[in-house]
Amino acid sequence: MELLTNPETWIALVTLTVMEIVLGIDNVIFISILVQRLPAETRDRARLIGLGLAMGMRILLLLTISWIIGLTEPVFSLFGHDFSWRDLILLVGGLFLIWKATTEIGESLEGATAGHASATGQKTAAFGAVLLQIVLLDIVFSLDSVLTAVGMANEVVVMIAAIVIAVGVMLVASGPLASFVHEHPSVKMLALSFLLLIGVTLVADAFGLHIDKAYIYAAMGFSVFVEALNLRARGRRAEPVMLHPTFVKDEPGS
Repeated sequence: MELLTNPETWIALVTLTVMEIVLGIDNVIFISILVQRLPAETRDRARLIGLGLAMGMRILLLLTISWIIGLTEPVFSLFGHDFSWRDLILLVGGLFLIWKATTEIGESLEGATAGHASATGQKTAAFGAVLLQIVLLDIVFSLDSVLTAVGMANEVVVMIAAIVIAVGVMLVASGPLASFVHEHPSVKMLALSFLLLIGVTLVADAFGLHIDKAYIYAAMGFSVFVEALNLRARGRRAEPVMLHPTFVKDEPGS
């Protein structure tokens, strides 16, 4: 009860919730892009499972704080730099993001060159394969998110509440956000560019070069502002550039 009446608790809760939402936007965009490879009837289920896994992973990591702190301890040195398990996870996650974003950009602009295609030439993906990629990304973002949260609050209950609220907001926003991204090709390219940027920062962080996230999100925010002006200026004057579909389109009447 004392925790609920403490103003610092509510300040920490609001701050952490906003932070989790900001950090989770990247996760939502990536999940939205991945689930578009699935048939229309399974996309919402995959999106809900993906965000549910993200929430569960963050809470699990919070409940194993001592283990999380241990991940920052050096395990080996290479070329004069000490690598921890956290560094290795960020390195693998960053390279995965760079590879996936580059692949998506290439397929969207040049068309699919590999993989199985449907009768209409549109690639499909297995539900399990998409979930596996979502889990890999969730591990990276969950670790980064939890380490940030631990430095901002002392009460695990407050951190868990912030995560649950943030994921609830993302669940509501994920559907409309996914539709908007895929209806506007330039927005999709911008989103994939953001993923490339985040991948590079994760790799840099793994090698001990810390880039203040404020700079990253400021640059991303300015790009979103410019793109919003472009969308408003274009309006209905012309048809947008159409990308090669990397997902299964909804069948007429479905």
